[in-house]
Amino acid sequence: MFGIGFQELIIIAVIALLVVGPKKLPDLAKTLGKGFSEFKKATEGITDDLKQTMQHDEKPKDNGLKDSLLLKTEQEEPKPVAPDETTKKS
Repeated sequence: MFGIGFQELIIIAVIALLVVGPKKLPDLAKTLGKGFSEFKKATEGITDDLKQTMQHDEKPKDNGLKDSLLLKTEQEEPKPVAPDETTKKS
């Protein structure tokens, strides 16, 4: 948990008790807990959205166009045009 040991956690709790007071400390802890849980839910939602977007972007969107072009080139080869036919004018 953030690299904080048990001794450091006790020192932070004692300082918070002295600064805030014993009456307001439970309310402060509850508010901080709710804030952290909402923050965690928000970050998980954002990461899920990013993952879905990345997966959606990785899928090809050619709708088989590439395959149909490859099949045409394999099935039908264009006939070569003689050089003298291209220079004739109608």
